[in-house]
Amino acid sequence: MNKFCEYINKYTEGKTVCILGFGREGKSTYKILEKYCSPKSVAIADLNPVDREANGLPESVELVCGEGYQDCLDRFDIVFKSPGIVLEKSLSELKCMVTCETQVFFEVYREQIIGITGTKGKSTVTSLIYHVLRESGVDCRIAGNIGIPVFDIAEGMKDDTVVVCELSCHQLEYMTVSPRSAIFLNLYEEHLDHYGSMENYYSAKKNIYLHQDVCDVLWCNYDIRTDDIPSIAVTVSNTCKAADVFVEDGIVYDSDDEEYEIPVSDIRLLGTHNHYNIAIAWDVCKDLVEEEDFTRALCSFDPLAHRLEFVDTVRGIRWYDDSISTACATAISALQSVPEVGTILIGGMDRGIDYQPLVDFLGDFDVRVICMEASGKRVYDMIQAGGSFRDKERVHYAEHLAEAVELAAEITPEGMSCVMSPAAASYGIFKNFEERGDAFKALVARLSSNA
Repeated sequence: MNKFCEYINKYTEGKTVCILGFGREGKSTYKILEKYCSPKSVAIADLNPVDREANGLPESVELVCGEGYQDCLDRFDIVFKSPGIVLEKSLSELKCMVTCETQVFFEVYREQIIGITGTKGKSTVTSLIYHVLRESGVDCRIAGNIGIPVFDIAEGMKDDTVVVCELSCHQLEYMTVSPRSAIFLNLYEEHLDHYGSMENYYSAKKNIYLHQDVCDVLWCNYDIRTDDIPSIAVTVSNTCKAADVFVEDGIVYDSDDEEYEIPVSDIRLLGTHNHYNIAIAWDVCKDLVEEEDFTRALCSFDPLAHRLEFVDTVRGIRWYDDSISTACATAISALQSVPEVGTILIGGMDRGIDYQPLVDFLGDFDVRVICMEASGKRVYDMIQAGGSFRDKERVHYAEHLAEAVELAAEITPEGMSCVMSPAAASYGIFKNFEERGDAFKALVARLSSNA
């Protein structure tokens, strides 16, 4: 039994425990509790029904499901909240102790953790750092918002294991412990339907560094500079040369007067925004691996699905899936990164973000624009109502993705590219951005079969 297993046993011993949310993380929590712990009782609370038999749950485990499932929380000593659950009451209104897998895992292993957050790019940077360390022979694990609950890797942890952990705003929201090595990539309008304001959203994100010790390290986007950012933070930028780490034209410069040349022609990561991601990965890894090992791993790294992913060439058009895009900045980056882009598909769930920066960019960028769904309709109406948008005839509206792909096949010039970079969430239309991306790929494949 490693130190985590001993810690979680003492943490829950003799306590009444509730697992709030029984998805991937909730099931991971139950597995650890059942295997290593001796709580007084265990309950599972979820809005959706929980199949006792299918999940191997004994009668001793209480199930609280359906409307009002959170009304029971104060009956318990400890509540393990899953990231996807929004508390109906504030922490100050609850008598129970609300915690989560990430909090407990970090309490044990914070000094071995590289934590990554940001509105965009965190999955790419997390995966890239993990790939570099693993390919260089470092004992490491990957976990967190990338799709692997931290409790799933806890049993195999050693004293020298490095954990590369992607952290969402929902995982960080109630955290009181920060990783020794923290990376804050960027901050854009996102999740305002939940947080209500950028200030509240940022307050959740800042827990990645807010509880660091004096000897800890924070890599932070140069544009995220506020009074509570530690003065020892390493700032990173691809636009401002005053940053401690600056990348331009494929060269990474740092405050130690070191340079790293990105092998641009040999890597699969498209765009200058990915040069920024590589710059951070380089600065984080350079004291852990040799430069030649970093380069070799970088060249063998495959971009994650739905992130400027090349799909196929159909009807003479190169199709790119950037379904991960839920913000104006990512759609703009897609247009700047995809080679010879002729058409962009934008739109999805309307969460009230400000689309004026994207409209302004599209106004001067020579690309055909297909707007779709609720947010796309808003963008379309903004363009039609605006007076400075150049050549409004290149802007179209298609109600749904299927119609948008068909239209793109008709209007995109042969030899050019079409990218779906929605700048919007997929919820209410698709289950998640992965399902949206898969639907896009299937529609492109159907074009090929109908050619």
